[in-house]
Amino acid sequence: MRNYTISTFRRYVYINIYAFLIIIMGIGIIFLPLSAFNYYLISLQILLFLICLKAAASILNKWKSKKRRYKKLIDENLVCFNPDSFKEYMKAPCGRLLVKVVLKDLDEEEQYNRLKDTKISWIKTLKSSFKVTKTIIYKNEV
Repeated sequence: MRNYTISTFRRYVYINIYAFLIIIMGIGIIFLPLSAFNYYLISLQILLFLICLKAAASILNKWKSKKRRYKKLIDENLVCFNPDSFKEYMKAPCGRLLVKVVLKDLDEEEQYNRLKDTKISWIKTLKSSFKVTKTIIYKNEV
């Protein structure tokens, strides 16, 4: 029987690669020489750097949750491959990395191309985030 584990340093780095990229982006923002234009831009740089650090920390703090999701996906697909169990994870980039790791462990790497069809594009996700919705509250008259 195979030992399925996600807790290796290489997998930690791979699954959290977006967090590390955000940290690098934040460091790059700090090193921009914006103070040559205006000293008030330094505060903007620091603010953007802190936002990047917060986003990266948020991704890195979800490691325990990612381990649970890995175990759940392995358990659901160990006997029979079920593409529906991966749909939720194909919505976000970090989830797609988790799906790739699970599929590799299950020796089902070729299934990723089928699962790509359920992926939502970044532009559609962004548009749905800013979609205005109208809420109507009805008042019951007695």
